[in-house]
Amino acid sequence: MGLSKSLLSAWLWLTGLSLVAALATLTPMPRWTLAATILLLALFKARLILARYLDLQRAPGWLTGATLVFAIWTLLAFGLYLIPVFMR
Repeated sequence: MGLSKSLLSAWLWLTGLSLVAALATLTPMPRWTLAATILLLALFKARLILARYLDLQRAPGWLTGATLVFAIWTLLAFGLYLIPVFMR
């Protein structure tokens, strides 16, 4: 009883993306760029989880729809983050 190759690959990608997000916090960049980077990495991770762990890669329409919902939420979160930035 082992992990399938697809799940192992997904786990490695999720670990790598988490590492990239952690390393991004150590680089000197404006906060809004860091926020956009972390949100974008979270969106990639969400799509990976939807496709591989929830097996939505077999249902491309559902995968596209769910990804669209997550992308809209990501844009809304980033927009809410930017409100105080632009109000200075």
